[in-house]
Amino acid sequence: MTKVKENISLLNLSNYKIGGPARFLFVAKTEQDISAGIKLAKAKRQKIFILGGGTNLLISDKGFPGFVIKPDLDFRSKKGEKINIGAGTSISDLLNFTVKNKLSGFEWAGGLPGTVGGAIYGNAGAFAGEIKDSVELVRSFNIKTEKFVERDKEECNFEYRSSIFKKKRGEEIIVSAVFKLALGSHEKIKTAILEKIKHREERQPLEYPNVGSIFKNVDVRKFPKGKLGEVAHVVKKDPFPVIPTAYLIAEAGLKGISFGGAMISPKHPNFIVNAENATANDVLALISLVKSEVKRKFGVILEEEVQMVS
Repeated sequence: MTKVKENISLLNLSNYKIGGPARFLFVAKTEQDISAGIKLAKAKRQKIFILGGGTNLLISDKGFPGFVIKPDLDFRSKKGEKINIGAGTSISDLLNFTVKNKLSGFEWAGGLPGTVGGAIYGNAGAFAGEIKDSVELVRSFNIKTEKFVERDKEECNFEYRSSIFKKKRGEEIIVSAVFKLALGSHEKIKTAILEKIKHREERQPLEYPNVGSIFKNVDVRKFPKGKLGEVAHVVKKDPFPVIPTAYLIAEAGLKGISFGGAMISPKHPNFIVNAENATANDVLALISLVKSEVKRKFGVILEEEVQMVS
């Protein structure tokens, strides 16, 4: 079984390269490890945080004063058009697996960072696709009852960038998932994935440490009706009609604004990047500025997509 490590920096376990130490860190390689890790955390009477790929997290400069469990269950198998994937499997490895096996359904995820577990947790999506579209079954571990749970798609309560796991706020650890895909052309699947990767490289500031979009796009139905005329030309499907938050931030005149080592990307304003040894407080200052200015100009309260850890 994996040993517990103490006072381990979380900085290199986050795409942001920001964050202080964890009091305890435990990497779980198997389902048995997850169960054992939870028992250890409870025995030490520690607050628990589940760390996936670290691609959507802003970790406090003070770190996390508790027990961090990192599920690293990295496996994949295929039976017909269904695949069983470990929660710790990277999205890039998942895509390579689908290409190899000529399975279509995840092309929208080309270039998406992170792990399968994190994508399920936040119902990741792009290019009008979402991970819920292919989910058949999700297996998780309930921290309170210490029992494994299996849910079908409906029971996962997927919503826009959310799921039952996100709503439960760390009560369960996603272990694995079964996806139902469709047979397709090897070349077409590969080409579609590469197109999405190229699109991200051209439009996103991947040259800096980042955690993707800081804010959710704004549901058209929640946008002030008196302001809709100003933004109607930029409405897109994601997977329902939304106003891109990047546009709102740009229109508020915030592109390129910096605070400390953090910067609102001129390339994609919904990215706040770590331009030069940024702290979590630097990023939080820019988040506050963006929310304030967008509310002032458009009357919209932005909702963070990035998860805060402290």
